[in-house]
Amino acid sequence: MTFRLLSVHAHPDDESSKGAATLARYAAEGVDVLVATCTGGERGDILNPAVDTTEARADLPAIRRREMAAAAEILGVRQRFLGLVDSGLPGEGEPLPEGCFAALPLSEAAAPLVALIREFRPHVVITYDETGGYPHPDHIRTHEVTLEAFTAAADPARYPGTGEPWRPQKLYYQATLSRAWFQTLHDATLAAGLESAMADVLSELPLEDPSTVTTRIRCESHFATRDRALLAHKTQVDPAHPFFAHSREIERKAWPHEDYHLANPTPGPNLEEDLFTGVTP
Repeated sequence: MTFRLLSVHAHPDDESSKGAATLARYAAEGVDVLVATCTGGERGDILNPAVDTTEARADLPAIRRREMAAAAEILGVRQRFLGLVDSGLPGEGEPLPEGCFAALPLSEAAAPLVALIREFRPHVVITYDETGGYPHPDHIRTHEVTLEAFTAAADPARYPGTGEPWRPQKLYYQATLSRAWFQTLHDATLAAGLESAMADVLSELPLEDPSTVTTRIRCESHFATRDRALLAHKTQVDPAHPFFAHSREIERKAWPHEDYHLANPTPGPNLEEDLFTGVTP
């Protein structure tokens, strides 16, 4: 049988910066991989000065959809927008925009994902931990709606009219782009006698990573695919970002995997090497 993997993200480009090599590996191995993108990134900024034009800012929602389609093709995965509205990143003390993803009641925000889980019937679901990976309201809300949908999709009494119940067998949190990852690449780069661009990033990160790593997926042969998918999001990714400065050969040797935390069921004592460990057809 074909295993099915659902990766839930807040905005277009998140799927390519967090766990993309894992998705590419499983897709190449014949797993049916679907990316669920909660919002269209409508309130995002243009982060690449080379494409920051008046025309691009005016057409950003449509551009981001085209970028998402290009990235999904590169990764070899399917993708679905859930139709929720980007919340933007309000300043301290500013209210969330009315009707945005993070401002909706939880049941309303989670309903499209419940429907998708019941339709796609994934064996494994991936999302962010309770921190969202960083404190963007849409990332935190993505965590909340995925927890809600993971449980609710199996209950026939909940969310009527959204399809037949389905219970995914495992839920993972992303543990990629961790301090440990940045530190390891920084140290390996210096050890190779090269300059590292990671020092400034490390100075801004918490001293400890929030999630315990329970699962490591070898995917070094797909790092180039990850990079191409990320660069397909031209409005969101500056090729001069420190992420692209380190040697990929050093990365493949020093950190040839992407990391996850098994949130449900309770992880066992041994480090997993496959998201589908223990999954039954």
